[in-house]
Amino acid sequence: MDLLKTLVIFSTIVFAQATDDGMCVAKEKCTEPVDESSEASRYTAEDNVYFYKIDTALDEYVPCNDTGCSCHTGVLKKDLKPFKADGITKEMIERAKQYGTHYQVIDHKLYRQTECMFPARCSGIEHFVKPLLPKLPDMDLIINCRDWPQVHRHWNKEKTPVFSFSKTDEYLDIMYPAWAFWEGGPAISLYPTGLGRWDQHRESISQAAERVPWKNKKPMAFFRGSRTSDERDALVLLSREQPSLVDAQYTKNQAWKSPQDTLNAEPASEVSLEDHCRYRFLFNFRGVAASFRFKHLFLCRSLVFHVGDEWLEFYYPSLKPWVHYVPVPVRSSQAKLEALIRFFRDHDDEANAIAERGFRQVWQHLRMKDVKCYWKKLLHEYGKLIRYSVERDRKLIEV
Repeated sequence: MDLLKTLVIFSTIVFAQATDDGMCVAKEKCTEPVDESSEASRYTAEDNVYFYKIDTALDEYVPCNDTGCSCHTGVLKKDLKPFKADGITKEMIERAKQYGTHYQVIDHKLYRQTECMFPARCSGIEHFVKPLLPKLPDMDLIINCRDWPQVHRHWNKEKTPVFSFSKTDEYLDIMYPAWAFWEGGPAISLYPTGLGRWDQHRESISQAAERVPWKNKKPMAFFRGSRTSDERDALVLLSREQPSLVDAQYTKNQAWKSPQDTLNAEPASEVSLEDHCRYRFLFNFRGVAASFRFKHLFLCRSLVFHVGDEWLEFYYPSLKPWVHYVPVPVRSSQAKLEALIRFFRDHDDEANAIAERGFRQVWQHLRMKDVKCYWKKLLHEYGKLIRYSVERDRKLIEV
């Protein structure tokens, strides 16, 4: 009897061990044991979402070729499409005058209304237009030098040709390369005459990137800028809670009066674009409209986190989310921002690969010659749409 009990107990133990080891038992459906080291099981569900977005974007991505400024010409075709059927009439120009600075090209000379709201911006625009004059037909141009676009698709029922440097899909303005590629960009203490000379910044920032290669960059997120909107607050607050993960601080702007304007903290010092290259992750937020700093960040060969997809400049569509930069929804919570930053800090190869693709896209396809090329194609295509004889406006001055 004791021997029988012993055999029963021994059989029970063996049975339990076999079950725990993944072996099949009677009346059970046999399955393959789970390999805990498999690719899918190594990551969290949230990680796999990010991997899927990166892989999908890469599968769908078609690189543009290097013929002229072909990466960007689809934008001007889209912007000019509303005028293709009927062209641009004198009546349209008269309607448009209220929205910008009036220019004329007459007999290969450039004329402008006497007053320009932002002289440095007009100068930056004229720098690109003047070399094109020998081959331009006569035309009227209404160029908006303000930050905000003017021709809303729902408020402006009649076609109105106005050139603006930035817009959202809600606007029908014709985008042109901003004056800040040459001069007239935002003025801060580090750039007292305004951000400009893209050709020089390309060289100085890319050289700074060479001095701080990826492996030597601080593995943290970085942002410096004024509190243009509270959309930036979550990142700044996350920085205060987790300073080893994020360094994001507000600087003064012209409207600063007290620490309340910098989210109840003393304003931080400004940081040069070259010094941004010391950090592995760089955040870009819109300003009043599109951000002038966006293109500069890629030159650091750091990973760019671009917040929001509403505002555009002419070159934005050539940069693809998850291929060239990390898209961040507007007003993401601190928790979402932290998760996104930590994902790329934990997956260094993916972060570095996106950063390198972003750098190459801007370095190879947003050269100063690409900017000039875009101006040339834009004005030539626009000139073909003029449907009236352009007469010299004697109130305009030659520039």
